[in-house]
Amino acid sequence: MSTWTTIVVGVDGSPGSRKALTWAAAEAADHGAELLVLNVWEHTLLPPAGGPSVSEHAVAEPSQATTEELLQVIKEELGEDPPVPVRAQVRQGRPAKVLIDESEGKNLLVVGHRGHGGFAGLVLGSVSQHVAAYAKCPVTVVR
Repeated sequence: MSTWTTIVVGVDGSPGSRKALTWAAAEAADHGAELLVLNVWEHTLLPPAGGPSVSEHAVAEPSQATTEELLQVIKEELGEDPPVPVRAQVRQGRPAKVLIDESEGKNLLVVGHRGHGGFAGLVLGSVSQHVAAYAKCPVTVVR
């Protein structure tokens, strides 16, 4: 058992990401690491042609509700007093890119095998495939 500093886990609230969160927390406890729980949202709505535009504030800032939802998922999966230090962040961007960028200098990146965007027949989702191929640290895909 070696001492690590940070394990990153991508969480979107899906059952797969919840499993990844609990697995990552156990791994962080085994290695004495902090757990960075990262929720990445991507703005995909385009305003209709000639219609009202989406406000810049709505695009640039995650809602307080998104942060509260992430904290609720952490509480549901890890309890009121998690066994490891937990830092939660909500970021905007393409999920795979943000997770890959965040993997720089980390000990491990953990994702679920499929998140909210997955199709039932896929073994791996596109985010888990991309991070497994391009992350800058070891990756665990939790089934």
